[in-house]
Amino acid sequence: MLTGFQNIGKIPELKRRIGTTLLLLAVYRIGVHVPTPGINREALAAFFAAAQGTLLGLFNMFSGGAMKQLSVFSLGIMPYISASIILQLLTVVIPHLERLSKEGEAGRKKITQYTRYGTVVLSIIQGFGISLGLEGMTGPGGEPVVLVPGWGFRMITVITLTAGTAFIMWLGEQITERGIGNGISLIIFAGIVAGMPGAVGNTLRLMQTGEMSAFKVLILLVIMVAVVGLIVHVERGQRRIPVQYAKRVVGRRMYGGQTTHLPLKINTSGVIPPIFASSIIMFPATVANFIQVPWMQKIAQMLMPGHWLYSVLYVGFIIFFCYFYTAIVFNPVDVADNMKKYGGFIPGIRPGRSTAEYIDRVLSRITLGGAIYVSLVCVLPTIFIQNFKVPFYFGGTALLIVVGVAMDTVGQIEAHMLTRHYEGFLKSGRIRGRR
Repeated sequence: MLTGFQNIGKIPELKRRIGTTLLLLAVYRIGVHVPTPGINREALAAFFAAAQGTLLGLFNMFSGGAMKQLSVFSLGIMPYISASIILQLLTVVIPHLERLSKEGEAGRKKITQYTRYGTVVLSIIQGFGISLGLEGMTGPGGEPVVLVPGWGFRMITVITLTAGTAFIMWLGEQITERGIGNGISLIIFAGIVAGMPGAVGNTLRLMQTGEMSAFKVLILLVIMVAVVGLIVHVERGQRRIPVQYAKRVVGRRMYGGQTTHLPLKINTSGVIPPIFASSIIMFPATVANFIQVPWMQKIAQMLMPGHWLYSVLYVGFIIFFCYFYTAIVFNPVDVADNMKKYGGFIPGIRPGRSTAEYIDRVLSRITLGGAIYVSLVCVLPTIFIQNFKVPFYFGGTALLIVVGVAMDTVGQIEAHMLTRHYEGFLKSGRIRGRR
């Protein structure tokens, strides 16, 4: 692996791409600390300290701490992700978008353009909602979060936050085009790992004060390494269905006659299910921060992380959305039709409808295993915090994103080295990231 890192310096293009990626990510992290005008920072920080376990805390994590101080990048890349998911869901029900998705590169460019428009629209809506919500917020001592409320503050906030999201979107596209890895994913990655130094510092401080023993920290490190290894193993895992292509003669040439396989990912849905599940469960807790109603406060407390009802609903929603999103992104009927069109078949299974039913049956079984795996990773932070009293958040959606993006980025770096006849990071095998 050390030799693999040394080979990076021998490829000028790869060095330039990695340097460009690091520079653009540094620009993003600087922008996180540029404040939006008209905000009482101390009162806002105190409000967010009391809003842990709500949607505000989730958005703050994905924005890399930008929302906590209401910087120009407070919305982060979430509007872009939301617009992408909405476009992907609409592709199933709108024939025009379905045709575009099948038109190759030109169709993808058109859908990307629609995603940009949707990102701006969602940013305007979310920015306006945040400005209204901020005007009603107060700190622990009753001090207002907004210094001068009114339409002037609302317009400035909407314009600032929308421009910040558009700039992040542009940064992500530049990283994808000129750098290494997927730009949007790397921006989310940078926002999440930005909290790691603080977590390490808190742990060391607890060790110094005697609240955490060195043996306990060692056990935690072993568990964390094992969990990361499990995630890497499962994310690379595939169920390979053998596919045989029949021989056919076209003119004077013979085509087909080869054996290949159809790879089915164990975790086809990625990190979308836990994001959806968290958003739904945390919604009542978020509303309760603005509406002081006793029964609403009681429900919000039951749906906070650590309560048994939260864990049960969280796991249930994750399993449901794993099946739901897998059904959206993977259509066994289309796969079976394409195989039949090119003369492919699964040995022992008739082409057409029988093939589609077989693929659907196999996919349903491995999706259950993938859903259980995602659920275990997502309830891990609650176990750590309650039983080990750790001062940081380890596991959940953040860990899945960090490991997945790291695998994908390292896989792309290795691909650049292999195409130029250099060894990869491993002597045997290749590092395969997930797209």
